[in-house]
Amino acid sequence: MFGDFQWDILPKYWDMYAEGFGNTLKASLIALIASFVLGTLIAIMRIAPVKPLNWFGTAYVEFVRNVPLLVIVSIFFLGSPALKLPLDGFQSGTIGLTIYTAAFIAEAVRAGIQSVPVGQTEAARSSGMTYGQTMRHIVLPQAINIVIPLLGNQFLNLVKNSSVLGVVAGMDLMYYADIVATRSFVTFEVYIFAAMFYLALTIPLSMGVQYLERRLARSG
Repeated sequence: MFGDFQWDILPKYWDMYAEGFGNTLKASLIALIASFVLGTLIAIMRIAPVKPLNWFGTAYVEFVRNVPLLVIVSIFFLGSPALKLPLDGFQSGTIGLTIYTAAFIAEAVRAGIQSVPVGQTEAARSSGMTYGQTMRHIVLPQAINIVIPLLGNQFLNLVKNSSVLGVVAGMDLMYYADIVATRSFVTFEVYIFAAMFYLALTIPLSMGVQYLERRLARSG
């Protein structure tokens, strides 16, 4: 089988693979940071002692988690011109990926927050700290440590889900892999190489999460 494998596909179309890999990496990093910040804010809203914030956080999570990622990305890509905010495929895909992933991160962080003993929150509030200060300095650091494995899984899913950019011409790895397949009339080898590039992103990320888990476990 490997004797017929067309190894020349990779060097021949290296520039396309490289550009797609770079755009996938960029979209993943942007969405990773943005979804973590947004997801944490949504998690805080869901447990905040303010009803409107609770309602908004719950509505956000329930709506986004039950709508396919492709639909969310398409809404931004196809619907943004109606709002006079035309977004290209890369921008639409990255925003959609951020909003979608944030809903799952919010649930993970919320679980972490609720696992922190209530007594710590009460002690912080009684010592004069505001709700925001209690969350920032006492609760959130512990909550994040608790849910590191869950967050790691969501970040891995985010990288893999970034392939949705290819559907809206987001100039990512899958977008260029489709072009290479069309031009070369080769499919198996083209997507095997694309998978290798994705592994180059997901394996180091997975190893990094496992290393962080071990560090946290040793630190107690």
